[in-house]
Amino acid sequence: MLARVQSCAVLGVDAYPLAVEVDIRPGENKLFMVGLPDLAVKESRERVYSAIVNSGFRYPRGVVVVSLAPADIRKEGSAFDLPIAAGLLAADHQMQGQRLTQYALAGELALDGTLRPIEGALSMTMSARDQKLEGIILPPANAEEAGVVPGIDVIPANNLSEACGFIAGKIEIMPYRTDINAVMEQSRRNVPDFTDVKGQAHVKRALTIAAAGGHNVLMIGPPGTGKTMLASRLSGILPTMTFEEALETTRIYSVANGVKEKGKLILQRPFRSPHHTSTTVSISGGGAGAAPVPGEVSLAHNGVLFLDELPEFNRSALEVLRQPLEEGLVHIRRAQYAVTFPSRFMLVVAMNPCPCGCRSDPRKQCRCSHGEIQRYMGRLSGPLLDRIDLHAEVPALSYEELSDTRATGPTSAEVRATVQQARDRQRARYGKAYSCNAHLDPRAVREHCVPTESGGKLLEQAINQLGFSARAYDKVLRVARTLADLEDSDQITDNNIGEAIQYRTLDRQVS
Repeated sequence: MLARVQSCAVLGVDAYPLAVEVDIRPGENKLFMVGLPDLAVKESRERVYSAIVNSGFRYPRGVVVVSLAPADIRKEGSAFDLPIAAGLLAADHQMQGQRLTQYALAGELALDGTLRPIEGALSMTMSARDQKLEGIILPPANAEEAGVVPGIDVIPANNLSEACGFIAGKIEIMPYRTDINAVMEQSRRNVPDFTDVKGQAHVKRALTIAAAGGHNVLMIGPPGTGKTMLASRLSGILPTMTFEEALETTRIYSVANGVKEKGKLILQRPFRSPHHTSTTVSISGGGAGAAPVPGEVSLAHNGVLFLDELPEFNRSALEVLRQPLEEGLVHIRRAQYAVTFPSRFMLVVAMNPCPCGCRSDPRKQCRCSHGEIQRYMGRLSGPLLDRIDLHAEVPALSYEELSDTRATGPTSAEVRATVQQARDRQRARYGKAYSCNAHLDPRAVREHCVPTESGGKLLEQAINQLGFSARAYDKVLRVARTLADLEDSDQITDNNIGEAIQYRTLDRQVS
């Protein structure tokens, strides 16, 4: 008998419909699997056999053909265990039910029939909804992320027996619905606070501006001055993610490898801090396998990508940042596939002023020669630095600042409220065209970032004296627009221009 079970497969961050067709005919006991399965899919025959037998069913006898359609796309992963097992049982008349055509199935089977979590459950659920299916049967560990998709029932089945019982109508399983408010409240706990950072009021100001406009930031200063600590608190002052942003981010984490957030709804803006030994592929994404995986630039989508000790990174790994910084996307093309991952993030980088780190520390003697400093700074390309909006010096702290036990400056919640107001102004101004000032294209800059006459003259002087590039000119105007938004003003004044220019003065120092 022929049986057909509906499932989904993931390519990039998107899922597409996949049909598991099973045909059983008399003959010698053999199983043939077609449809470009990879090794993990081929190994499912052993897992499926043990799961069926240990769940109290009989493994079908005869010649079994399992087809994964469409047949021209390579299939990877263990998510097809459950639909293959269900197809075998349906083709062998051990399980029947109208729900077999109304629900998609996905899940990895343990040898005892238990359902284990899979990758890409959120994308699969969205694909099943788009196919007008009534629901999808998934492992319980994937229910939280899948349960946010409206218009479809997410059925968490603990094992193969439960899944088959539900399909046959013998048992009922309540659809899972994720309580977004409860998850959001949980995600806000234990977030590091801005007041933990001693001193550095002007750097906090720069980070507030960056958060308000989505701008990239470079912090330069001696070791131990709080650069990493400041960066780690930036995601706590960013605006609360919208539901659409949360879905986008969760889809990426759902298909990623080795992330602790897998299976959860991501409501806290990501903060990614890769080590300086990270490879180009780990930064950009891709990989040698049949299925591409997102890199750090995509895992930081809608959040922060922090690169500490920037000059220590491989130059080729840094150069791949150019495309996502400009487009908010990273395009990966290999022999087997071509995918696009979203990668709209805030780039925050930190570095020492010299190899020993003491050049700007008034209490320590710098041991670096002029040539060593030049070579150290020369590891950074001008085009990459040109794409960073704000440059902030982080000086060494005095004893008085370090020993002060009082909370310094506003809390993260207070700063986030200010940032949210500025972002709300930007949304009202741009609608859906742009999410924040940092994303304005040159035409939008000319339309929305027009300074007053005195502000224009001040910017002209800076261009002539400091030699700003055309990109730096646009970035000064974008930052000035953010400063005006923080002041709840429609006009970009000379004070806004002047403060924006001061965050570009490191252009000459680090070149």
